Amino acid sequence: MTARVIDGVKLAAKIREDVAHRAAHLTAAGMKPGLAVILVGSDPASQVYVKNKVAACEKAGLHSVLEQYPSDMTQESLLERVRALNVDPAIHGILVQLPLPPHIDSHRVIEAIAAQKDVDGFHISNAGLLMTGKPLFRPCTPYGVMKMLEAEQVPIRGAVAVVIGASNIVGKPMAMLLQSAGATVTICNSKTKDLGWHTRHADIVVVATGKPKMIDASMVKAGAIVIDVGINRNAEGKLCGDVDFESVKTVAGAITPVPGGVGPMTIAMLLVNTVEAAERAQQR
Repeated sequence: MTARVIDGVKLAAKIREDVAHRAAHLTAAGMKPGLAVILVGSDPASQVYVKNKVAACEKAGLHSVLEQYPSDMTQESLLERVRALNVDPAIHGILVQLPLPPHIDSHRVIEAIAAQKDVDGFHISNAGLLMTGKPLFRPCTPYGVMKMLEAEQVPIRGAVAVVIGASNIVGKPMAMLLQSAGATVTICNSKTKDLGWHTRHADIVVVATGKPKMIDASMVKAGAIVIDVGINRNAEGKLCGDVDFESVKTVAGAITPVPGGVGPMTIAMLLVNTVEAAERAQQR
């Protein structure tokens, strides 16, 4: 048995095409969707992510603003920039690239973003709305995973799902979205006792721990859907995920690759959230 590979690049391209149509419609009505991205410091991975996000915006016909600041930027200066963007009518989405330098409290910065412009979905009010099943914005990576499951016509209602990783960015919102869709969800982590017992009973496994190849074929039920959110580099410097792709693909029903899986979907859903923010602003 060889799992079908879920092509995140192909699905993301379809979503971006739809975003471009919606953006063109808004622009014609005098409201071009705008995204502001703030990068503090010179973290190489963050620079790549930000560059990709800005390029995707421009390609889809969105207005994008990239603000780069040195790592010694003060917290108050950053908060001032966020407050200014909150009231800028040309900006519908604000994204502060994480991680921030250690002297800046990321929670304070996220909470400073206006909830209606929080296209990352990290603001406490958006997290609360997600908990109640009525999200304003879904965090981009979990949102992208749900779109992948939808595109693959994976039956979620009644399924047993295991999410490995409990971050506010991926694990927790992922569990909430799966639960809202009717799955029975268990949240595990890298320290969970007998992790394999949980994963072998799961119809859907979502892995987001940042630990290379921690899930192998012995831990996966035959025919399960395996979603790998991890992005790591192996000893040779090549990108790899949290799942041992080569072994797991021999037992899984479907699996996402790294790269080319969840990553492109994260950016695509950021564009979707930005367009949705602009559409709401148009209605106000």
